[in-house]
Amino acid sequence: MLITRRHTLGLFGAAAGSLILPRHLRAQGTRGSITIAVQKITNNNTLDIWNEQSNVGERVFFPNLWEGLIQRDWMGNQGPLPGLATEWKRLDDMTIELKLRQGVRFHNGDELTAEDVVFSFSNERLFAGTEPAGGKTIYAESFRPQNAKELPANIPGIARRLWPALRGVEAVDKYTVRFLNATPDITLEGRLYAFGSQIANRRAWDEAGSYAEWANKPVTTGPYMVEEFRPDVSLTLVAFDDYWGGRPPLDRIRFVEVPEVASRVNGLLSGEYDFACDLPPDQVPTVTAAPGLEIQSSTIWNHRVTVFNKQNDILADPLVRRAMTHSVDRKAIVEALWAGQTEIPAGMQFDSYRASDMFIDGWAAPEYNPELARELLAQANYKGDPIPYRLLNNYYTNQTPSAQVLVEMWRQVGLNVEIQMKENWDQIHDPEGVRGVRDWSASNNINDPITPLVVQFGPNGEAQQKRDFWNEEVDQLSVVMETSMDAATRKKAFARLLEICEREDPAYNILHQNAVFTGMKSELNWKAAPAFAMDFRSTNWNA
Repeated sequence: MLITRRHTLGLFGAAAGSLILPRHLRAQGTRGSITIAVQKITNNNTLDIWNEQSNVGERVFFPNLWEGLIQRDWMGNQGPLPGLATEWKRLDDMTIELKLRQGVRFHNGDELTAEDVVFSFSNERLFAGTEPAGGKTIYAESFRPQNAKELPANIPGIARRLWPALRGVEAVDKYTVRFLNATPDITLEGRLYAFGSQIANRRAWDEAGSYAEWANKPVTTGPYMVEEFRPDVSLTLVAFDDYWGGRPPLDRIRFVEVPEVASRVNGLLSGEYDFACDLPPDQVPTVTAAPGLEIQSSTIWNHRVTVFNKQNDILADPLVRRAMTHSVDRKAIVEALWAGQTEIPAGMQFDSYRASDMFIDGWAAPEYNPELARELLAQANYKGDPIPYRLLNNYYTNQTPSAQVLVEMWRQVGLNVEIQMKENWDQIHDPEGVRGVRDWSASNNINDPITPLVVQFGPNGEAQQKRDFWNEEVDQLSVVMETSMDAATRKKAFARLLEICEREDPAYNILHQNAVFTGMKSELNWKAAPAFAMDFRSTNWNA
């Protein structure tokens, strides 16, 4: 059964001491361990939240390892909750002040203080001297802190996607910090609980011999800490008994990389794994038919898209890209590959935008209209030249069959799209050769259209940094979205962004809302969040 938008705040009222663990955990005489089969642990073989901005990273990082000043309500409406900060207030349109939770311990025993927060948003850790601005920041390999530990050159660009105008963080006192922006920003609170704005220990960074050493075992404040990380093999987290939120319910969580769906399912059926993640809907009957197993499923705040590369000579013509968007029968894809258990979104929008009146009513994904697609191709004088489609093997659930269906739909209107299978994201983004179309997904991290449209496709977004997409008006409107404090002005800008990016000069092609299907042992009495993240805090175990 599809579970959508479960609001399980009631779970948070349970006291850790009153929770009852499943039988197979209690029988060991300890809190027990679990093993989770995932298709991928990380993309770049580190545990750095800024270097691993990915769906797979979200699963292993949150909320078990990394924590922010403001927490995302993973099991509820995905909005803000007190985290490492107990309270916050706006001092003006560009400044927010937060009071730190006292007595929080890092995994090395250090107490969390303002010094750690200042470090976590520093030039040394993130920005490498890039200047804050409302608009586009230019990145280069030369952007490196003077005392960096071989900080990956991509991190400053990633950091400026989420924090384009952050001037810095100052320590008011030991337990008070202020975030200082260079421009007004209505979304500062949201940026503080987005993927990336989590806090690292200053001393652990200083004592690490290299960035790689630190990134394989970062010292954080979460309920579990890193015991062993074997890139491309496994990640083992162990309980941190001094966790400020109470003693964790498990001794050990082990994520095992199992790329093949069949192997994950077979391991779950045999009892080798307690969880099997990223299952396609056609595997649900196999799991639910087995005694003692169940499926936890949910639509999540993430949309599957394909991205166009405007450097491609064929796709440089917006008429061809428009034709590609009108060739896709999204309903057929949802019914055939997802058993009808997900939805076609209203373009790059999420229902959570309604809370701030930023949802554009009446907007929809491009209509399925093959005749219009053929007319557009004729106007473009398209002669059937091949368009490359770079693809990973089921990094996304149903990725390969979805691509095969898309290629056939495009073929039916006269488009010659050729799949090129790649092994990793570096090969997907490799500037050598002719790039055309690639797969991606877009997440709503802060309940505002800043994410994902501006963060991913705006002036500092990855699509522009990779030179997939650029549009001068999009850049200008993105600055309005990032700096205006007027709701009506921002909503007008957002509506225009949708028109450009989905109609006039398509940056992407919306496919469907993403959904997550996780097989598990029923006796665990665990609930999945409406997200990629897997919550193994004591508040989410309830026998």
